[in-house]
Amino acid sequence: MAGLACGFALTVSGCSAGSGGGSGGGSDAAPASSSSRAVASGGTSYAPYVSATEAVGTDTAGSPTTYNLAFVIAKGSACTPAWDGTHAVDDPAVASRIARLKKPGGSVRVSFGGESGKELAATCTGASALARAYGEALDAAGTDQADFDIEGDELTDSASVALRSRAIALLQRQRPRLKVTFTLPVMPSGLDSDGLRLLESANTHDVQVSSVNIMTMNYGESYTGDMGDYAETSAKAAHTQVKKVFALSDAAAWEGMALTSMIGVNDVDGETFSLADAAQVRSFAEDRHIGWVSMWSTFRDRPCRPGTPDQSDALTNCSGVKQSPGAFAKAFSG
Repeated sequence: MAGLACGFALTVSGCSAGSGGGSGGGSDAAPASSSSRAVASGGTSYAPYVSATEAVGTDTAGSPTTYNLAFVIAKGSACTPAWDGTHAVDDPAVASRIARLKKPGGSVRVSFGGESGKELAATCTGASALARAYGEALDAAGTDQADFDIEGDELTDSASVALRSRAIALLQRQRPRLKVTFTLPVMPSGLDSDGLRLLESANTHDVQVSSVNIMTMNYGESYTGDMGDYAETSAKAAHTQVKKVFALSDAAAWEGMALTSMIGVNDVDGETFSLADAAQVRSFAEDRHIGWVSMWSTFRDRPCRPGTPDQSDALTNCSGVKQSPGAFAKAFSG
């Protein structure tokens, strides 16, 4: 276990290489300090999810350190990466958008997967082909940061989980500076068995993990309490798990975590994440020196227009709660 644990700590606390695989060393900083922008007090940066294909006025609210570009998935059933499964990764319009996001000094992280469509590990038939597909998207975005948002059927498919781990390890051997984040669903009790098996698979294949990003949202109809409190409870439970899986200290495990909340009305009846919840999560993250906080998403960080129907349901382009545009970004960025 000592050698496997180092695979995580390499990009969190700078332990020396020696376990094989990627060669990131002590100079390979954690995501919290990977941008030229100043990190807010407490060492916790703000890195929201944004659409890779469509700009909105709230993208830059809160001066993000990093933008998570959502999402690269497979184009149909082919081993071909595409934004939302429809736009080529080298689409000039997307490239122009990425350049505009980077211009003020932020960085970008390509997010693979998400809730809809097929993650590339479900369509590519070998580790080399999968690594090549991931690399094409990273090169098009001009970044060495990759997020793997694995949920639903993709999380329970042991074959694709193992293939993905092999491909990422291969990619990191080719690109020693590549920083990898896993974004996983969580409950107040912590990561489920599938999420833990994914992290164990990454360990087994010597993937160098920069952070474990938990999705503090959509817990289920049995959870009707305060969303800010649930986020804290989920984070504490996941912290215990991350600490154990990677044999880390308390501090290193917190630094190697990230929290992503779905702002406003969530997909589960009765779950509404408020501005007060966002401020609570930010304060909690700063207190424990969590690497970064995020939200789904900048294109929801605005009030719904008057007369918008079904504001009790989660909408794609507004939060469903009373707010000013960009208010959640400001709360999360501190």
